[in-house]
Amino acid sequence: MAKENLHQLRQLIAQQAARMMAEDGVSDFAYAKKKAGRQLGAVENSIMPSNAEVEEELKLYNALFLSEEQPENLYDLRANALFTMQLLDRFNPHLTGAVLDGTAGLMSETHIHLFADSVKDVEMFLLNQRIPFDVNEKSYRILNDGKRDKKGDSRKTVPVFTLETEKGLIRLSVFDVDDIRVATKRAADGSNADRLNIDGVKALLGQ
Repeated sequence: MAKENLHQLRQLIAQQAARMMAEDGVSDFAYAKKKAGRQLGAVENSIMPSNAEVEEELKLYNALFLSEEQPENLYDLRANALFTMQLLDRFNPHLTGAVLDGTAGLMSETHIHLFADSVKDVEMFLLNQRIPFDVNEKSYRILNDGKRDKKGDSRKTVPVFTLETEKGLIRLSVFDVDDIRVATKRAADGSNADRLNIDGVKALLGQ
């Protein structure tokens, strides 16, 4: 395949993956790219766009096709996140991910990091509040020694409580208290992920 055609296919995959993330609530870059590649008849990893390329297409898609719906939906997701964070105030909640950085699609998950002495404390709190949840795990890239690839990172696997709300799924990742000083990495480009506490989210909402 000619170099120009490969570049065009790579861009098409990025655009299709971005559309799924904007419209269908897909939050995993790898899954979105793989599915988009299959739909376009491309399965080789060498053709796949980077996460950063998909994120740029996602921003463009939101601006071009969801210029009215996306900002309103983003506000609702942030307000819903704030309500949940206030409920979980004792666990030092911090908003992160697409709902914070503004790239969240219409059905995006909300990611909140909690910092607790014990995972059991979070579980018992949710049970006592009669809040239904599912539990799984998530692996985070947390440290980088200067290398450009993922092998230069340390990883930390933490429990995740998933809540189902009217505005979509909320993922509560539970870290150790001291982990507040350790930055997790953005999936898009490997840079340090932003986190915002309750007061920060209030300011973001203009409250």
